Amino acid sequence: MFKMKELPYGANALEPYINAGTIEFHYGKHYKTYVDNLNKLIAGTEFEHMSLEEIIKKTHSHPQYQGIFNNAGQAWNHEFYWQSMSPNGGGHPTGELKSRIEKDFGSYEKFREAFKNAAVSQFGSGWAWLVDNNGKLEVIKTSNADTPIALGLKPLLTIDVWEHAYYLDYQNRRADYVDSFLDHLANWDFAAK
Repeated sequence: MFKMKELPYGANALEPYINAGTIEFHYGKHYKTYVDNLNKLIAGTEFEHMSLEEIIKKTHSHPQYQGIFNNAGQAWNHEFYWQSMSPNGGGHPTGELKSRIEKDFGSYEKFREAFKNAAVSQFGSGWAWLVDNNGKLEVIKTSNADTPIALGLKPLLTIDVWEHAYYLDYQNRRADYVDSFLDHLANWDFAAK
């Protein structure tokens, strides 16, 4: 049985960029539903005692397990997303991560442009990610519940671009939400770990 992971901060800690109502709804309704549905779907199956990562890797691209994959992927993605934000976040990364971003993208500004473009151009629901692909940093986007770990990539940071993540705060202004995430919330310490 999977349990919801605790938020690493209070529901109002990300204000004014993401308000407590959005966090309470997103965490307490959407994320909870993915965890609850996953537990129902895996009860009594071969997946019951596997980690989320194992379930994701074993069910990815197998249509007969689509429901399990969707809920496992969304539970994992949300747990990673909560960690990808911090009340003390945003701005530029430092140290080795800064050096790697500058090496692989040319500059922080070029990374930012690529990340924002991935997040804004994701059609419908999904995610934008900073990933490590065999030692090279890249920006990718995934649809719905898809996740870099299913693709053999190591995620470092993500932003949720499903409408429930930002609509109460930004309505249809996804670009403004992405700017707020990068400028004020991105948890570079978590990404560096």
